[in-house]
Amino acid sequence: MYTEKVMDHFQNPRNVGEIENASGTGTVGNAKCGDIMRIYLDIDKNQVIRDVKFKTFGCGAAVATSSMATEMVKGKTVQEAMEVTNKAVMEALDGLPPVKVHCSLLAEEAIHAALWDYAEKNGITIEGLEKPKSDISEHDEDEEY
Repeated sequence: MYTEKVMDHFQNPRNVGEIENASGTGTVGNAKCGDIMRIYLDIDKNQVIRDVKFKTFGCGAAVATSSMATEMVKGKTVQEAMEVTNKAVMEALDGLPPVKVHCSLLAEEAIHAALWDYAEKNGITIEGLEKPKSDISEHDEDEEY
């Protein structure tokens, strides 16, 4: 059911924890499944993500997508982090079962929420970033992910 990469990131998650005084923090959840994901970003003056941590309450796929997403944004610029989509997270994990696709969307939204927080704290605009939803189950049921 799950790929080796999903199992590896679930059993050995990377970047677990919190960052005190994070540059940006984003929390999103899915009320329908109960998953909650919080991502902390430490962003330097050149808008490079120096460090990233996460805390996730949810299923194995939620933990695995959080772990992979943090690996994908670490060391990237804010603008490069914007390009980390749920599809990219799923591809990096060699796929997810269809019923777990929402977990990858949660990871993308948590990154965007943390970037939104960072932008608000610093009075800047990040190209392409929209105000995040705190509950991704607000998306239309048949919306294409």
